[in-house]
Amino acid sequence: MATVASTLPHARRLPLSRDQMMMLMVAINEIFLGVDIYLAHSVSGTIVPREWIPIIFGPIAGVVFLLAGIIAVRRRRLATGIAVVVSLVSIVVGLLGAYFHVIRAILPYGPAGQQVTVDYLVWAPPILAPLTFALVGVLGISAILLEDPPDSGMLALPAGRRVCLPFSKTRAYLLWVGLGSLATLIRSVLDHARTDFQNPWLWVPTAAGIFAIVVTVALAVMDRPTRSDTTTFVGAMLMLILVGVVGAALHVKTNLTSQYVIVPERFIRGAPFLAPLLFSNMGVRGLIALMNPSEQLPRPRAR
Repeated sequence: MATVASTLPHARRLPLSRDQMMMLMVAINEIFLGVDIYLAHSVSGTIVPREWIPIIFGPIAGVVFLLAGIIAVRRRRLATGIAVVVSLVSIVVGLLGAYFHVIRAILPYGPAGQQVTVDYLVWAPPILAPLTFALVGVLGISAILLEDPPDSGMLALPAGRRVCLPFSKTRAYLLWVGLGSLATLIRSVLDHARTDFQNPWLWVPTAAGIFAIVVTVALAVMDRPTRSDTTTFVGAMLMLILVGVVGAALHVKTNLTSQYVIVPERFIRGAPFLAPLLFSNMGVRGLIALMNPSEQLPRPRAR
C-alpha cells in the first residue's frame, strides 16, 4: 500500500501530517457526536441520567484529543498515553450505547417470531449510531501510535515496545473508512425507511454509499493500485462529501416552516440535519488516508 500516495497526481505537502489530520478529525467527531446525541435524546422530552454520558463525554473527549495533538509535538509518549486512554473510554461508551439501543429494539419476552421485527429496528433508537464512538476511538488509537517505518505495519508502543500488524496503517485506515461507510449507509437506510422511500432522491445516498464501500474495500485489499484505481477512490470520496452536504441542506430545509422560520422543536423531532454529514465525514477520512504516511516530528525526550 506504500504505492497509493505515489499514484496521486500533483501531491502537495500539508502543514499537518496524515496522523495529525486524522487526530483532528477524531477530536471534531467527538464534539459533534455529543451535539448530535443531545438532539437525538431530546426527542423524548426527558434525558435520563445514562443518556447524558455520551452527551458530556463527546465534547470533553474532543478537547482532550486536541490537547493530546498539541502535546505530541514535544512529548509524544505522554500524548500517546492520554489519547489511548480517552480512545478506550470512547470505545466503551460506544459499545454500551449500542447495547442500550439494542435492548430497546427487541422484545425478548414477546410472542414467538415477534421478538425482533423490521418495524422495531426501523423505529427504535438507531442501533449503529452509538458505535460511531467506538469507531472514533479505534481511529484515535491508530492516529496517535507512530508507524515506523511508514507503511510497514510496525507500530511504536509506549515504553519502547513495538508491535507488527498484519497490514499497514494505510490499509487499516481504508478498512475502517469502509466499515464506517457501511454503518453510515445502514443508518441512512433505516432512517429513510420511516418514509418508505417515497421520495426517489432518498435512494441517492444509498447508491452512493454502496459504491463508496465497494471502492474503498477494493483499494484496501489491492497490493499495487494504479492511478486509475486511486482516482476512482478519490471520486467516490468526493461524492460522499457532496451527498452529505446536500443531504444536510435538504434536512434543514425540511425542518424549516413554509415561511423559512426556524422552530427548534422541528429540528429536534424532524429530519436529523447532522446525520447526512456522516457521509461527508467518511469522505474526508478517506482522502486523509491517502496522504503521505511519513511523519516528521521531533524525537521525544526521555521522561
